[in-house]
Parts: sequence; C-alpha cells; structure tokens
Amino acid sequence: MVKEIERAGIPVVHMCTIVPISLTVGANRIVPTIAIPHPLGNPSLTLEEEKNIRRELLTRALKALETEVSEQTVFEK
Repeated sequence: MVKEIERAGIPVVHMCTIVPISLTVGANRIVPTIAIPHPLGNPSLTLEEEKNIRRELLTRALKALETEVSEQTVFEK
C-alpha cells in the first residue's frame, strides 16, 4: 500500500517496530517505533513521558515527510 500511495505522488512515512519488514515491502521513509504491542508508546511510563515519546516520533515522521528521498531511508533519532 505504501508504494502505491507514493506512486500517486503522495509522500508516506511508514512507522514500524520491525524495520526489515518495511525495507522488504519497499517503504521509502521509515521511522522506527517503540515495541510491537505498543508501537507509539510505553504504558509503563508516566503520562508526561508517554506524551514526550509520541511527540518525538511524530516530529521525526513530519521531518521525514519533508525530506526528499531517492532510496529507502530510515529516520533514526
């Protein structure tokens, strides 16, 4: 699905916990997330810590959307 959306001219960021799968399916912009059961957070953290994690992931995803890529790119911290 990611490749088809990109082919239509819409940039996509694939946020995932298992980066090799994203690379296999051909995602161009990949943002690694936290864990399989909780990709965008950690329920054992405080609410404030959880918000900070989510904000940082979202910020990284938005920067990935703004970035021109010519090949698959993983946007680490």
